[in-house]
Amino acid sequence: MSFRLRALALVMLLVVAATAATAWLTLRQASRQANETAAADRADINRVTGELRQYGLRHGTWDGVAPAVRELATATGQRIRITTTTGSGAVVADSDVLMGREPRRTGPGAPLLVDPRPELRLPAGLAPVAAFKTTALEIARYRSGTAYAACLTRAGTEVTVGRDEHGVPTYAAGRRTGGGGTPASDGPCRRAKTSSAQYTRYDEAARTCLSGAGAGGGADAGAGADAGGGAGITPCLQRVFAEQVRDAAPPPLQVRLGALDDPPSTLAAAPAVTVAVAVAAAAILGALLLSRTVLRPVSALTAASRGLGEGDLARRVPVTGRDEIAELGRSFNRMAESLQASEERQRRLVGDVAHELRTPLANLRGYLEALRDGVVEPDPELLDSLHEEVLLQQRIVDDLQDLALAEAGALTYHRDHTDLGELLETCRTAHRAQAERAGVTLTATVPAGPVYAHADADRLRQAVGNLVSNAVRATAPGGGVRLTLERRAAEAVVRVSDTGHGIPAEQLPHVFERFWRADAARGRATGGSGLGLSITRQIVKDHQGTIGVESEVGVGTTFTMVLPLPSTEAPAD
Repeated sequence: MSFRLRALALVMLLVVAATAATAWLTLRQASRQANETAAADRADINRVTGELRQYGLRHGTWDGVAPAVRELATATGQRIRITTTTGSGAVVADSDVLMGREPRRTGPGAPLLVDPRPELRLPAGLAPVAAFKTTALEIARYRSGTAYAACLTRAGTEVTVGRDEHGVPTYAAGRRTGGGGTPASDGPCRRAKTSSAQYTRYDEAARTCLSGAGAGGGADAGAGADAGGGAGITPCLQRVFAEQVRDAAPPPLQVRLGALDDPPSTLAAAPAVTVAVAVAAAAILGALLLSRTVLRPVSALTAASRGLGEGDLARRVPVTGRDEIAELGRSFNRMAESLQASEERQRRLVGDVAHELRTPLANLRGYLEALRDGVVEPDPELLDSLHEEVLLQQRIVDDLQDLALAEAGALTYHRDHTDLGELLETCRTAHRAQAERAGVTLTATVPAGPVYAHADADRLRQAVGNLVSNAVRATAPGGGVRLTLERRAAEAVVRVSDTGHGIPAEQLPHVFERFWRADAARGRATGGSGLGLSITRQIVKDHQGTIGVESEVGVGTTFTMVLPLPSTEAPAD
């Protein structure tokens, strides 16, 4: 995977992890706090309604409920507002007012109903007559009890409440509030007695349930009710009880909790901070890993380039992987290898030049010193030999200059439409004398029509002449050298083939190097300067062409030049 994709994948991983962690944390916190808020609200509702109902049930009145409302508001943190259920809904108590603040608007939720009236519980299997009497008795007892409890409350006396076997509260005077805990007497409060007329009315109200229990009415209905027991009339008697005690019991109240401008609940900060720290740590760790991945090879490249600049051309960087950083390392190693090879070629060039010039210059010096000292007579043969040696040195220097100019791109070319067939015939004519002296047959095969190339004729003759000179020197007497020209599509193919001794395969990659020779021991009588092929390759390259070589030991060697042809050829003169 490339470095860019790895970096992108790491960043995307961090982004996805951070987003997922944040979303998970927010959802979890919101769900938890919503559940906690809902549970707390339910608990507050149960506590407020339960304690208010207990207050009404205990005291038989809502008088003095304000302190209880204030304590509940403080304990639960809720705004509590209780109103009556009848009429315009008069306010009984408001925690905002009790705590000295401006009353706020209540929330949009439905009000809660607090009904302190008890529910009559009749035992199963109770006979109807006994059920009627029990209901009437409990009605009278509750009505007198609530009046008594309300009086005790107003008098500042603690009310002790209990329940009888039918679920109806019973009241008694406890201790006087604020009186040091001393027992309190009834004082002005007296438990009202139920008159016989009241009891009769309650009993008659209970007996109205007979009309719903029996279908036949009259004695049959009564008999049926006696036979069937009180189980069927219990719901009716409970309704009668509730109706008869309604005006004596504290009225039901509506309770509203909360206010519109309550501050919204906020998420807990600790988990969010923890996740943020974890995501930041993951981001820092990812950045460190990324920087290590990038900077470690960069540091190796820096150290290697510093060593390369100090002359350590053998310095290389270790390369692993296939990303951009690894490709940069490979490019650096190739550059270092190229510099090292160039340095090696330069040293070899200096050595080769010194070697090429040392022997002939030593010969010239020796003969000149001998002539000066009178040891050797200056005859024409000696002077011709010295002149030939000077010409050889001049040729080496000219070749070096041409090669340097060509490799620097400063070699001058005068391009024109050149007939390659005519150029090959010219080269054959120029080297025919050399071939005849060596006993080698030199032939040229060209197409019937002209083949024009946009080239410098002199430089191309120099390139082909170098190939022909090498081929003649490499061919034994009786052999042959053949020049061939072919036209192939938009290219011209020039081949120089010989039947010489050939070049070994392991030496073919070096044939175009400076001062290279197939036979390193060849003397000056048959060997050249070793620069001709390098010059030829550069000339062909400057003409946007290519040159290659094929050889087989004992068979011969073929050099192939491929030159591009112009889209339109010049007409023949």
